[in-house]
Amino acid sequence: MSRNLILGACLSSLVLLAALVSFVWTPYNYATLNIPDKLQPPNAMHWFGTDHFGRDIFSMIMVGARTSIAVALVAVGIGMALGVPLGLAAAARKGSWSDELIMRGNDLVFAFPSLVIAILITAVFGAGAVNAIIAIGIFNIPVFARITRGAALSLWEREFILAARVAGKGAARISAEHILPNVANLLIVQGTIQFSLGILAEAGLSYVGLGAQPPTPSWGRMLADAQTMVSFAPHLALIPGFAIIVTVLGLNLLGDGLRDWLDPRIRVARA
Repeated sequence: MSRNLILGACLSSLVLLAALVSFVWTPYNYATLNIPDKLQPPNAMHWFGTDHFGRDIFSMIMVGARTSIAVALVAVGIGMALGVPLGLAAAARKGSWSDELIMRGNDLVFAFPSLVIAILITAVFGAGAVNAIIAIGIFNIPVFARITRGAALSLWEREFILAARVAGKGAARISAEHILPNVANLLIVQGTIQFSLGILAEAGLSYVGLGAQPPTPSWGRMLADAQTMVSFAPHLALIPGFAIIVTVLGLNLLGDGLRDWLDPRIRVARA
């Protein structure tokens, strides 16, 4: 087992643990204002200090982890649930009008980054975590569709697929029973990578006010609130920024380690 996998799993587990614990316990109520204690630096009472409203930053980081993980997880789930079947269908009908339609639709979605999609959705439905999930999820669909199609195309010419065809299995059954299990490892690794990108996207959307809305804490909005106070209260920006870095780094290391662990060719090359 690689060091990247172990370190990535440890960092990711630490963030996940903080998010889970926040459901039942935080040092302070993250929504309680305590103006007399505002802008305190890290100390024994408030491990990460307090913000300009006197709220405990450690508690806000814990709940913010819950928000970021929930948004990214659901968004990646949407991308996989819709993108994988589209990729399998396109590969099964390579060169047909349906293949062209799916891939050109992917190109159209790729032309609009998640931030632009979020702005469009927000203009119609308003800002919020649900709309951020929809925007990030829509952007993930073509990613998984392309990955799935590319991996599946190389399998459709393999002997075991030809044998399944001779046995009378249709394209849909072959895709479900033979193609999907053989591309699952790749999708797991890609899902981990997209999860880290979803964390970044959620922070970026919250930074510009399109993500989770007050009083729900969000790392991105904590950074936005801190930008005018960096000179005299740098911990307001450093702590949520460090939380984002640790989370994304952990997930990227986890994805890299999973790729090495799940791909037998890489294991053999490194042995």
